[in-house]
Amino acid sequence: MANEEIILTPDGLAKLEQELEELKTVKRKELASRIKTAISYGDLKENSEYHSAKDEQSFMETRILTIEKMLKRARVVDKIDTSSVNVGSVVVLLDVEFAEKIEYKIVGPSEAEVLENKISYESPLGSALMGKSVGSIIVVNAPVGEIKYELLEIRAE
Repeated sequence: MANEEIILTPDGLAKLEQELEELKTVKRKELASRIKTAISYGDLKENSEYHSAKDEQSFMETRILTIEKMLKRARVVDKIDTSSVNVGSVVVLLDVEFAEKIEYKIVGPSEAEVLENKISYESPLGSALMGKSVGSIIVVNAPVGEIKYELLEIRAE
């Protein structure tokens, strides 16, 4: 992740910008208040509230720096070509073995949310789908063995 490009959908960009704004404004103020209150308790060496707040502050500042670096290297994919699978595509697949349809949105790694059916283009299935067109058979090697899908539909969200 050193200097590589971060590919985001417009939704992913908005989500990161919103998180950054929340961290810089609301969360920083909340933590500053917690630290100030903890300091008022006295001896800092054995003050668990103070140490907890300082640890949380460290994690938050690291997250802020991470998001800022990601945004500097971000490339937003806003035009979706539906002739083949790309970042931002919504795909409908048919699991050949179980005859089940499933829908996924192909996103960048920082946006992947399996519970929301958003998979990274770097995931085994995501990378197998990239560049494929409707009608293609996709074979993914998984721990349970080969899984075959038929690509039924590609659309922009």
